[in-house]
Amino acid sequence: MSVLHLRVTSPAASTDAVLATLHADPGVTNVTLHRGVVLRPAGDLVAADVAREAVDTVVDELQALDLERTGSIVLETVDTALGHDVERAEAAAPGEGDDALIWEQVERAADGGATGSAAFYAFLVLATLIAAVGLLTDSQVLIVGAMVLGPEFGPLAALAVAVVRRRRDRVGGPVRALCLGFPLAVAVTAAAVLLLDRVGLVPEEFLAGRRPLTSFVASPDAFSVIVAVLAGIAGTLSLTSAKAGPLVGVFISVTTVPAAADFAAGVVTAQYGTALGALWQLVLNLCCILLAAVATLRVQQALWARVRRPRR
Repeated sequence: MSVLHLRVTSPAASTDAVLATLHADPGVTNVTLHRGVVLRPAGDLVAADVAREAVDTVVDELQALDLERTGSIVLETVDTALGHDVERAEAAAPGEGDDALIWEQVERAADGGATGSAAFYAFLVLATLIAAVGLLTDSQVLIVGAMVLGPEFGPLAALAVAVVRRRRDRVGGPVRALCLGFPLAVAVTAAAVLLLDRVGLVPEEFLAGRRPLTSFVASPDAFSVIVAVLAGIAGTLSLTSAKAGPLVGVFISVTTVPAAADFAAGVVTAQYGTALGALWQLVLNLCCILLAAVATLRVQQALWARVRRPRR
């Protein structure tokens, strides 16, 4: 069963409208009411289990009651839900739970990766440093390690959601995180490679351009675009799907973080052709991932709107 637990804090004057909204939706079950139990802000507590397919509609209708200002709406994931009424609610809701778009949940998940926190910058710098070592030693294993560690898909996803939802107020955060994060990571990596070069630890093979396993990082081509588009789609589906694995989407950085590291290393070691190719790879893939994410969200939005339309 794919359901979410809904908890609504409502002022007493709005509680009847909340109950009417929940009772009117066939995808809602296990409705409970506790009057006067909420102390701050004072009000009633209404709870229910909602089929994932019905959540977006129910939340929209509750928001229309101005509950975000006068109370609160909380959604909690339910690992296991058993019972005839739960099955009935899910059967009555339109579409499939895995395909349901819960925009409030998607926006909150995207916002979590959009903030320019110290942890975000630290992970991006560390991932770029690991990628630089992988490039210097021509190690695909280290490239994969950097790829897993890179956090840059969070801001890209948040920016895509802001574009699709037309939320200008949510564009600044992810743009700032990307525009500050990558220059910082490149600067730190360049300093590290310069230090290695001064002490003679940069391999001669790297200086001579002999990198058969990692040279693709600085050689953008049609396949780079294909990989970036597929990565953007996969990452976006991981953000919106109910059953996507948690690591889907983190592998996006195979086309971004290594390119940033290659740009830094190329500039420091005077391999300007490599640096230019890596910079083009970075910009190209960031743009392709973002466009693919926006397109995927728009397609999902259109398809889900068609599923929801008969209910409305």
